[in-house]
Amino acid sequence: MKTVCLYFQVHQPWRLKVYRFFNIGKDHNYLDDFTNRAIMQKVARQCYLPMNALLLKLIKENKGAFKCSFSITGSAIEQFRAYAPEVLDSFRALADTGCVEFLAETYSHSLSALSSKEDFVEQVKLHTKTIKEEFGKKPVAFRNTELIYSDQIGEMVSELGFKTILAEGAKHVLGWKSPDFIYTNAIDNRLRVLLRNYKLSDDIAFRFSNQGWDQYPLTADKFAQWVEEENGEVINLFMDYETFGEHQKATTGIFDFMRALPKAILKKGVEFSTVSEAAKSSQPVGVLHCPHVMSWADEERDITAWLGNELQNEAFSKLYALKDKVKSLKNADFDYVWNFMQTSDHFYYMATKWLSDGDVHSYFNPYGSSYEAFINYMNVLSDFEIEVDKALAAKKSRKKESASA
Repeated sequence: MKTVCLYFQVHQPWRLKVYRFFNIGKDHNYLDDFTNRAIMQKVARQCYLPMNALLLKLIKENKGAFKCSFSITGSAIEQFRAYAPEVLDSFRALADTGCVEFLAETYSHSLSALSSKEDFVEQVKLHTKTIKEEFGKKPVAFRNTELIYSDQIGEMVSELGFKTILAEGAKHVLGWKSPDFIYTNAIDNRLRVLLRNYKLSDDIAFRFSNQGWDQYPLTADKFAQWVEEENGEVINLFMDYETFGEHQKATTGIFDFMRALPKAILKKGVEFSTVSEAAKSSQPVGVLHCPHVMSWADEERDITAWLGNELQNEAFSKLYALKDKVKSLKNADFDYVWNFMQTSDHFYYMATKWLSDGDVHSYFNPYGSSYEAFINYMNVLSDFEIEVDKALAAKKSRKKESASA
């Protein structure tokens, strides 16, 4: 039986305040508290609360036949706790239905999978622990930051005990094959790979309100017909949760569309599954060979949105050069800063890709230019490095004093 797997990514980065060169050595508070609070509360009003309420209603109305999955980053959970605890309550209500699965990912929505296995494992373990604490169940499926995936990343994920991973159904990797089937990792065949159907996903996430689109307006019945016409077994619809009410405003009719979608799809004899259920619903049809890293970003489906220019690579290298120093301190305050400085958004803001996907980059970018984003980040990182070195020197001095006593 054909199944639809709906997955939503929930993420909010901790945004840095404007941090001048002259702040270095003087100001050690790096976050823009006002902006972080304002954005979180706005998105909570427009997206998280109304959409969670709608999903809860759909689960009850369809007597459990409607299901979906989420991954929520550690930085988003931290901001829910600080600025919108009612959002966490609404996610817990969804968890209690048994029809919603919560996936693991990197705690800080980081690029640690591209840095070192040690960093990656620490981030994933921290996130897994947080999800279990918040929702009462340890995740068994995994979604890496921005669907960044390769054969080697899949192997690391399998070694951590996960049974399923999400990835992009990129044409340059799939070739003639369809994303609507289950595949296995090329190195560890025990890991099942679910691939995003980017055409159908983007019809909702990006094209829904585009009046110039030849399929506008998109109705639930029309979309259900497209799902029925797909030749595969598992139709994976993966998108940012902020699609609903934030990227696609309520005035576009996006909530009405989602309200009608479950019944329209179920009427076609197609069922809904969580990620783990979808992975078990069919036998894998083959091995997915992905020796080079891919993602769900931009037309290229690669990692150049984050590490595609000299600014990004310099910032990335300088950040991870601090890893051993920060770890040796074993200090919660330094670990906290280390975590939010790893968030991939900081590197995304430094992107210089202004071609067909320029609108996407400009929409998410709070800086006037990639260079401005780079300078602000590097100023913060420079001060953080100074503070790390001072703390290490103080720790070393205390050890000497203790040894001579």
